[in-house]
Amino acid sequence: MELTRENAYALLTEYTKSDSLIKHALSVEQAMKAYAEKFGEDKIRWQIAGLLHDFDYEMYPSLEDHPFKGIEILKEKGYPKDIIDAVAGHAEHTGVKRETLMAKTLFAVDELCGFLLACAYVRPDRYIANVQVKSVKKKLKDKSFARAVNRDDIIQGIDELGVDTGEHIQFVIDALAEISDELGV
Repeated sequence: MELTRENAYALLTEYTKSDSLIKHALSVEQAMKAYAEKFGEDKIRWQIAGLLHDFDYEMYPSLEDHPFKGIEILKEKGYPKDIIDAVAGHAEHTGVKRETLMAKTLFAVDELCGFLLACAYVRPDRYIANVQVKSVKKKLKDKSFARAVNRDDIIQGIDELGVDTGEHIQFVIDALAEISDELGV
């Protein structure tokens, strides 16, 4: 198997049909790409980890299955260990420790991307580039806003990555703004 973004996207869309889940995958991919560039890491590998972290979720949404089914599929297809480990570590319930910078970054951007998209959707202009860090921090405290987003994972991810909360939020907003048309925000 050739490790390309195109092959990863084909795998994503083979298992994921939901527009919102595809947009989530694209947002996490974009955040991972931006961080790979910042850290001087392999952009394609990081993008693929972001793109595929939830590819099995629509078909296997239970905690017993996700991301375990996806990990099996990635292994069968010959994906490299660093990507598989990052995908495994993005979900706390797997018990897989995040030991690489890729895995820590994936965990740090996953829930935040979903939250930032929700923040953009409630803006009158629905434009991600206009989302303010101060507003995001305020909404993080509002448990009724974007209830499905795990705030503890966002905080833990930031801590594990060792970045400033405001800078991290702004960095991800800026990354997502680069593909705002694709994301519809």
